[in-house]
Amino acid sequence: QVQLVESGGGLVQAGGSLRLSCAASGGTFSSYAMAWWRQSPGKEREFVAGINWSGSGTEYEESVMGRFTISRDNAKNTVYLQMNGLRPEDTAVYYCAAANDNYVVPIDYEYDYWGQGTQVTVSS
Repeated sequence: QVQLVESGGGLVQAGGSLRLSCAASGGTFSSYAMAWWRQSPGKEREFVAGINWSGSGTEYEESVMGRFTISRDNAKNTVYLQMNGLRPEDTAVYYCAAANDNYVVPIDYEYDYWGQGTQVTVSS
């Protein structure tokens, strides 16, 4: 059983930056593909970014390309999401997820474990 705990959310003005962290415990972190998802009120959960088990492969949702960067530190069992150039439409609860797969899969039911989420609010 893998436990995921997100941190780093908060309130920021448009154009600002935040760095989300997700600490994993209870499993072999390096064997999981990791991803960040988000959900805002009235909308479906949306894939944001994913990273393969080694960190050599990443994938991004089109609207965050060039602004967000996902990375991982397998020695620290942690995955990060650096968010720059934040926009009001990025406002959502951001969730960390782990898939028992070596590769990134942007399909939510492929993810076995989810964190509790962290709120990101971007003011205009």
